[in-house]
Amino acid sequence: MELQTFLPYRLAVLASAVSQSISAVYADRFALSRDEWRILATLAENPEMKTTEAAAHTTLDKMQVSRAVASLEARGLLEREPDESDRRNRILKLLPAGRALFRRIEPMAEAREAFLLEALDDEERAVLDRALDKLLARARQLERQG
Repeated sequence: MELQTFLPYRLAVLASAVSQSISAVYADRFALSRDEWRILATLAENPEMKTTEAAAHTTLDKMQVSRAVASLEARGLLEREPDESDRRNRILKLLPAGRALFRRIEPMAEAREAFLLEALDDEERAVLDRALDKLLARARQLERQG
C-alpha cells in the first residue's frame, strides 16, 4: 500500500487542509476553536438543541462538546438549560450575541468555501456531492458491521 494514494489518508489530508483554510477566518479574527465554531454554526441552524444532538451533528465527542460549550457560554454566546426529559443532558440555546457573531463569520467562511469550489465546474461539483454521499454511506455501513 502507498500511503499517498490510500483513500482514507487522502481524505484526511484534504479535510485537514480545507478545515485549516476556513479556520483562519474564525480562529484568527474571532478567537474561536474549530469545536467552538462547529457548535456555533450548528446552533445557528438549530437555535435550540440537546448537547447529545449537538455532538452527533458536529461529529465531536462529549468532552469536545463540553469544552466548546463552556467556552461559548463564558463568552455570552450561548446558554445551557437543564433538559427536563433527561437530567444528564442540557439544552443549548444560541444567544443574540452568538447569532450576531455567526452572522459576521458566515460570509467570510462561505467566501472561502466558494473559492475552493471554484476549482470545479458544475458537473464536477455534482459528481463530488454524489461521491461524498456514497462514500459516507459505505463508511457508515462498515461502522455498523464493526
